[in-house]
Amino acid sequence: MGTEITLDVAGMSVTYSKNPRGIDHGSIFQEQDRKAIKSDQLDYDEEEGEDPTPSEMGFTRSLKHVVPRLELLGFNLERVRREYDAVAQNWLEERQSLQDGDDEPIPDLMSFAEFLAFATAHPLDSLDHTFISGTEDASEAKKIRGRFEGMQFERIPTYRSYDVQAYSERSFFGALVGILHPYSVLRLLAEAKANKDAPVVWQYGPLVQAGWTTEREFVPHARRTETFLIATEGSSDVHILKRALALLRPGIADFFRFIDVSESHPFSGTGNLVKFAEGLAKIDVQNQVVFVFDNDAEGLDAHQRLSTLTLPVNMRGIMLPELEEFRSFPAQGPEGLHNSDINRRAAAIECYLDLDVGGRPPARVLWTNYKKSLGTYQGALEYKDSYSKQFLQQTAETLAEGTYDVHKIEAVLDLLIAECTAIAVDQWDPIDVELRGAF
Repeated sequence: MGTEITLDVAGMSVTYSKNPRGIDHGSIFQEQDRKAIKSDQLDYDEEEGEDPTPSEMGFTRSLKHVVPRLELLGFNLERVRREYDAVAQNWLEERQSLQDGDDEPIPDLMSFAEFLAFATAHPLDSLDHTFISGTEDASEAKKIRGRFEGMQFERIPTYRSYDVQAYSERSFFGALVGILHPYSVLRLLAEAKANKDAPVVWQYGPLVQAGWTTEREFVPHARRTETFLIATEGSSDVHILKRALALLRPGIADFFRFIDVSESHPFSGTGNLVKFAEGLAKIDVQNQVVFVFDNDAEGLDAHQRLSTLTLPVNMRGIMLPELEEFRSFPAQGPEGLHNSDINRRAAAIECYLDLDVGGRPPARVLWTNYKKSLGTYQGALEYKDSYSKQFLQQTAETLAEGTYDVHKIEAVLDLLIAECTAIAVDQWDPIDVELRGAF
């Protein structure tokens, strides 16, 4: 008969395979998600006295914690909308090509907004999961459809009544919404607040114990082709960003790689970083790369030069975000100390750290050289190394105490993650929907 392996959310399968491993879902999990999970495929009474743990092994993670990983894989809500529109358009064209003059009019397909509302109106835990057999019997089939009985199913793209394989109200609902990539389905269902804590489970234990595969095939964390190389101006940026991701975004930190600066930065400075970007673009490197420039005059000049290059969709350049806190920031120049707007002039990454720690006088920047091409001065934060050192000494425990202000560095991470998500989404091809039957 074989053994099934499924990717489930709240006990509802979004994709499965029989005997082979099927799709590799390791990228949506981390090692700490590996654990023993009670399995419906085990007869615990029959195996009483034996340790069931090997057969229970799998990965489980709440849906709300899977979402950030899905987005970095390119499955944000905008991607889901585009995929749904492509599926709907393909289905409509197929129906129209097969329609005869005497056929009934094709029902209006659900818009994406309607489909989203339908998918999120029914929390998974509220759907009956009782197994019902004998679907050829009208009364049993009605029980399976449950609350969806009487719904105009033909408004859902790809719906064919004879194709729906369901054994409960919940699995019937899964068949209705499961017209997209399984990760798109997960992202869609996550829009319902009631589904946030639903467990996403990929249980491999039964498959391994049945001898169809080995545990070595089940590896968590982002694959190398799914990671993003973050190229920065200097070594300090690398150390701060790596530490910030580890402390503030540990659930997705494995998606980010950095240039090795253990000995020295091979492309330090804005000029070298632009040349590095130009070289990668010319040799058509397939890595996903984000070039990060400081929010200062040097960074602005370099970012403007980078914008003149034709970068492929897998590469982007960004500047650290402009913040309101920098609109009026103490700055020392020839005319003394004055509050100035240091956005695009003097906000290096150290400015995004907590500047009220370490017992130093109030933070300030010092105006240095004049950038004639931009008509503005470049500035630098005084004692910036001490602020960096203070941040690198932080731990998850000290941050939990709330005494260190992280809201500015979090703004940096939010921008970085948004750009990486955009890269992943932009590389999606609508033609992929033709392959949905493989999921």
